[in-house]
Amino acid sequence: METFYKPPFRKFVKKQARPLQLSIEDEIEKILENPALGETKKGDLQGFRVHKFAFKKQRLLIAYKVLVNEILFYMVEPHENFYRNLKKYLKEGY
Repeated sequence: METFYKPPFRKFVKKQARPLQLSIEDEIEKILENPALGETKKGDLQGFRVHKFAFKKQRLLIAYKVLVNEILFYMVEPHENFYRNLKKYLKEGY
């Protein structure tokens, strides 16, 4: 299965300390092993799945879409304002 990362995802990961980057990589591997791991969203975010995980007591979310032979990772951020930022990014036409 091919994996693609949208700019907000890459930008967030690039700015983080190495331990968090490794934790995100571990979560991505879990998603790749089982794409149905994340919770299916409804409404504005229909078609998205969101996987939640914790790193040093901070709750982080990963938004992704599963297509026929690929997974698109859109965003990874702390829970605060996550859905608002995701909707804003989608509204900008990406």
